[in-house]
Amino acid sequence: MTDLSQSPTLAPQRSEIEPPIRRVIREFSLSKIAVGALALLVLLVLAAVFAPLIAPQNPYDLAQLDIMDGRLPPGSEAMDGSVYLLGTDTQGRDMLSAILYGLRISLGVGVVSALVASMLGATLGLTAAYAGGRVETVIMRLVDLQLSFPVILVAMMILAVLGKGIGNVILALVIVEWATYARAARGAALVESEKEYIEAARCVNIPRHRILFGHLLPNCTAPLIVIATVQIARAISLEATLSFLGLGVPVTEPSLGMLIANGYQFILSGEHWISVFPGLALLITIVAINLVGDQLRDALNPRKGA
Repeated sequence: MTDLSQSPTLAPQRSEIEPPIRRVIREFSLSKIAVGALALLVLLVLAAVFAPLIAPQNPYDLAQLDIMDGRLPPGSEAMDGSVYLLGTDTQGRDMLSAILYGLRISLGVGVVSALVASMLGATLGLTAAYAGGRVETVIMRLVDLQLSFPVILVAMMILAVLGKGIGNVILALVIVEWATYARAARGAALVESEKEYIEAARCVNIPRHRILFGHLLPNCTAPLIVIATVQIARAISLEATLSFLGLGVPVTEPSLGMLIANGYQFILSGEHWISVFPGLALLITIVAINLVGDQLRDALNPRKGA
């Protein structure tokens, strides 16, 4: 008689479902580029957070600026004997300090706008998928209408009405970004809504808001996290563009885009460091975020084998 307990086809198999956190760690550990990008991104965030402690100068304090130190090349000495490692701009700001503070503003605007837009868009997307009918039609037509306009044009129109300011820039970015999250959340929620655990929740009369935020949302977070990572880089780039055009943050609190704008007219005259160094900082930040986002997309892809 055959021993069924020894049959390889009936033997218990190891679960192929891998926890998302463990999968992300494993995927990052397999890619040296992703590990380097993540480490670089962490360093940039730490430098931005602790900018007041590590920056040689407070570029927002006019009392610390000396117009006589304006447009000094990298490595020059100041009137007080200190060294400007990356030179100074036209107003005598230390470029290293200005980049650290500008990075703080750029990352802050990108993260806050992406967070608010993701919460708004995810809520509307989940509501559209779960409610259906006219509610879904109205929400998705608003999404289509929003996505049909150029992002930079909408942001410029909003800031032209509201004026400069970090709060107004964040509001403009939220308005132009929420539709992307809403469409992604609706697509993921439509798939999850057909599964048995949602039907079971409906049968036992669980309140709608608990089904949306307690059952649907946790199972739709993977694509939203990936989109949020990419949208942070996009928001930073868009904020830099708006500031470069003079519609973003005020001159008294320059972001990386404003720093680039302050020096672009001197590039051909040999004083390239005023724009080049902030531009490199912006480029490195966006590339690092995009590399981390690409790796997160691969790690959280449900079709990819564990």
